[in-house]
Amino acid sequence: MTHVLDATTASRFAAAALGHVTREYPNKMDHVLSGPADVQGPRDLHPIFFGSFDWHSCVHGWWTLFTLLRLYPDMPEADRISTLADELFTPENIAAETAYLDRPGSRGFERPYGWAWLLMLAAELARHDGGRRARTLAPLTGSFAQRFRDFLPLAAYPVRVGTHYNTAFALRLMLDYAEGAGDTDLADQCRERATLWHAADRDCQAWEPSQDEFLSPALMEAALMRRVMAPDAFAAWFDAFLPELARREPATLFQPASVSDRSDGKIAHLDGLNLSRAWCWREIAAALAGDDPRRPIALEAAAVHLDAALPHVTGDYMGEHWLASFALLALLASDGGAA
Repeated sequence: MTHVLDATTASRFAAAALGHVTREYPNKMDHVLSGPADVQGPRDLHPIFFGSFDWHSCVHGWWTLFTLLRLYPDMPEADRISTLADELFTPENIAAETAYLDRPGSRGFERPYGWAWLLMLAAELARHDGGRRARTLAPLTGSFAQRFRDFLPLAAYPVRVGTHYNTAFALRLMLDYAEGAGDTDLADQCRERATLWHAADRDCQAWEPSQDEFLSPALMEAALMRRVMAPDAFAAWFDAFLPELARREPATLFQPASVSDRSDGKIAHLDGLNLSRAWCWREIAAALAGDDPRRPIALEAAAVHLDAALPHVTGDYMGEHWLASFALLALLASDGGAA
């Protein structure tokens, strides 16, 4: 199987995302009711990100669409993406999405997964139309960046689960945004917290996967530290973190997860685990020296996980409403020249 993004795959992913970013139902809301007036539907509360089964999936569905639009501006779906974005990404709708965050019950809304994806979307929008849409999104972007600034000093401990609460994933995306936006204070805060949480980690046992994980706690941490640390420092840290990697240990990190029922939304998470592992393996491989014997091992592991997951990115809505984003992360990852 080819492990590169081509025009045919890009079109397939774009068509899937267009099919769900404005599909309001079914919808799993992260919404605290403070009184009867708060009983409202997704589109009333979120005039942009009301589709894709949940708010965060709609955000990264749009990241998928804009990323594909940039890479394949002549794709058949290009005009529809631009037209729909013009309809939805208006100052009025951005103001409504931002105002939602000011509700008393919204302090923990989408923390930290949705926060990080919104910043990733902002970073992608900055690469389009001279940053026009990024400037429109700026009030919402600023609100989520400030939430990270306020939250990180309070976060004494990392969250190592392989689901939405994983802090390594959030910091990994946030760092891409902060560096691209020139927000050195936020980037420094990210590095400080990652170092505090993970610099002393050794001999990772990798007790994974759990039944509904879509992130590898072990590999996600390594992918974060690869971005946080200087190359020599990361090499030393990684040697201690996964000291038996050259022997393909822990073995579980090399075996794709088995998905027993793709119509079950939680079980379908495991396709995402395979894709996110591939992303992490490719990033780790890029950080290893060309003659490091672990590099081909990491690239092989990425390929095996992509083979297991790519055929299932579309098909059932429980996976289709979000998996293309993780497939893109994996396919676009720096891999040192792997096909």
